[in-house]
Amino acid sequence: MRTTILMCLILLAGRPILAQDDVRQEIESLVKLYHEQGRFTGSVLAATDGEILYADGVGMANVEWGIPNTPDTRFRVGSITKQFTAAVVLQLVSEGRAELDDSITRHLPEYRRDTGDRVTLHHLLTHSSGIPSYTSNPDFWDDAHATYKVDEFVEGYCSGDLDFQPGSEYRYNNSGYFLLGAIIEAVTGNTYAEELQDRIFDPLGMTGSGYDTHEAIIEKRAIGYTPTYDGLANSAFLLACSTIRDLASVGSPGSASASLCRS
Repeated sequence: MRTTILMCLILLAGRPILAQDDVRQEIESLVKLYHEQGRFTGSVLAATDGEILYADGVGMANVEWGIPNTPDTRFRVGSITKQFTAAVVLQLVSEGRAELDDSITRHLPEYRRDTGDRVTLHHLLTHSSGIPSYTSNPDFWDDAHATYKVDEFVEGYCSGDLDFQPGSEYRYNNSGYFLLGAIIEAVTGNTYAEELQDRIFDPLGMTGSGYDTHEAIIEKRAIGYTPTYDGLANSAFLLACSTIRDLASVGSPGSASASLCRS
């Protein structure tokens, strides 16, 4: 299990409207129950109309040193990064620097033309490209800790023969979003990390979020763990981190929201 983050809306279906203190106690009891059953360790925030009802952490951000999770713990967010990638791509479209029906090869001319001419940004965004996902390639996991240049990874893991005709199916796809990151870099001339910072994190005041690398010293970063039959093991790192407060701030004003981060 890699470090994951989920965003959810908690609905107390079939119950009368509760006072905020009662809601807080309901959430606290639920988080405590899951933690005691060994099914959750991390941080949870619930808010409504911009008011935080509950924000707390359970379990350890760092088991080796006994450091507990808090509302300010930074978690590696895995595929939640995709929403930020999509937002940047759509910003580039609104600026006239790209179009949703652009082919991969328009922006990555070195990409194989027999497939790249047929797959559009829309296909990549909607997981309908037909390009095999690198996470379904057994060879990737043998090399998951290796360091690649963007073009090397695109050629090695994001350029396989199509599994289906673009646009004809939906199949969740990590290769598609890696390609979108490469296209962002090609269009802007900046790194993916720089574009996330300039277009998403800084404008939204997401001071606890950023691009995560193994080498960087990142304050309050949690260690991700994988449950095994022998106990916990350290998980592979993923290249973005955030906090529950930052993720809650992304939600639309005037609505109920919750963010949940797992270590």
